[in-house]
Amino acid sequence: MNIRATTTAAAFALTLAAGCVFGAWVYEGQWGSRGSGNGQFYFPWGIDLASNGDVYVLDSYNDRAQYFTATGSFRAVFAQGRFDRAKGLALGSRNYVYVADWFNHCVQYYTSSGSYVGRWGTGGFGNGEFNRPAAVEAALDGTVYVCDTNNDRMQYFTSTGSFLGKWGRVGNGNGEFIYPGGVAVGRNGRVYVADTFNHRLQYFTSAGSYLGQWGEGGTENGQFDEPRGVACAPNGDVYVADYRNYRVQYFSPTGSFKGKLGGFVYPTDVVLTPAGDRLYVLDGYNDQVQYFRWSAPAVVPASLGRVKALFNCEG
Repeated sequence: MNIRATTTAAAFALTLAAGCVFGAWVYEGQWGSRGSGNGQFYFPWGIDLASNGDVYVLDSYNDRAQYFTATGSFRAVFAQGRFDRAKGLALGSRNYVYVADWFNHCVQYYTSSGSYVGRWGTGGFGNGEFNRPAAVEAALDGTVYVCDTNNDRMQYFTSTGSFLGKWGRVGNGNGEFIYPGGVAVGRNGRVYVADTFNHRLQYFTSAGSYLGQWGEGGTENGQFDEPRGVACAPNGDVYVADYRNYRVQYFSPTGSFKGKLGGFVYPTDVVLTPAGDRLYVLDGYNDQVQYFRWSAPAVVPASLGRVKALFNCEG
């Protein structure tokens, strides 16, 4: 079997099954292929949206970033050769583009048009130092959260890199991590962290106080196999790129399973539009972006039981 040849039909079926009578994520389109040309990728690892709807993609193994229109028309490439296998990208409230630069042990940031602004961090274990940071997120108040991945902790900063605080250490207890690989901040200020090698999601206050967690290793609904990218929807739902299970799962803000999408190979990141009506999935090993729209079902109450039975839905 060619693992890179995903099937849109399979992905559509899983999205429909996930939404059932409560709504469904319906496949809209995709772009990208393996390569180094404009609009091509080599294992893309981070994705986010600008305020104008443009889609920014961290083209990790090509050591660059690219951005596109909402439906994938190429706009520009920037920072060519400035990264070393960077793995995290986020846009802040000022449309700064933040990049967690994996092997350079730093965060770099750029304007939305790709002009270099600055950087912070160096290799190490002290405050503001990193050991292979894998993810970055900018909160609405400008605070920048970084998964200091090989230091098994979280750090957070001002929008220009002044150190504010940290939490976490290696382990599997509450507030401990093994290789944190994804982070998102909800509109309520909660910080959700993909605790990748503990196969779970933990969430915290904006200053790192532990609030809760869900997940464990496995393939069932609500279980993970190396979760990576995380995104928060406007309604508070939490979306997780379930990397080695080849899917995206989504949950209530406190971890109740709500649905899933499949048809990916090593998905690395996810992001939703501010209205929550479009979902972008970074399909890492397939070197592409897939996108979906939310569609309310046209189901009359009398047919509800039949539809739920047909798709074996939960809830």
